[in-house]
Amino acid sequence: MSNSREPRTKLPGAEATAAAPRQGRAPQQRVASPAGRSAAGAPKGGAGRPAPRRTTPRRVRLTLSRVDTWSVLKIAFLLSVAVAIASVVLVATLWTVLAGMGTFSAANDMLRTLDRQGSQFDILDYVGFGRAISFSIVIGVLNIILMTAIATLTAFLYNICASLVGGVQLTLSDE
Repeated sequence: MSNSREPRTKLPGAEATAAAPRQGRAPQQRVASPAGRSAAGAPKGGAGRPAPRRTTPRRVRLTLSRVDTWSVLKIAFLLSVAVAIASVVLVATLWTVLAGMGTFSAANDMLRTLDRQGSQFDILDYVGFGRAISFSIVIGVLNIILMTAIATLTAFLYNICASLVGGVQLTLSDE
């Protein structure tokens, strides 16, 4: 007696096809011969022709219709913090270079020769290292606040204008 569940002829891939419905999966299709592929290994198009390949760069036209103001705020804040840190480092480096070149002592000597009364004026009392760094930190904090607020306000105004006129249209290519 033959078992009615077992197929009479076994084809390649029949085990996977027979087991798939029991496991709740769709049956897998296998290519039995390389006839479905071209010589280069790419799938053939209809009627045995190779699929057409793109010779020109693909271009996509996109419209920037909305900018998320929260993400602009976060990016503007991080960039302005980076600019503030860079400006403090720049001021410290510039002050060190100027002090190393003797610029401040030369300025003091020049101011003392111009003053015939012989005052004890010292330029480093006004532009000392501590004062220069403190001033650059204060300016950096103000720039952080202003740059973040201006960038967020700009994104908000862009969203309003883009809702009226449609936004900025871009054409991108993958050259």
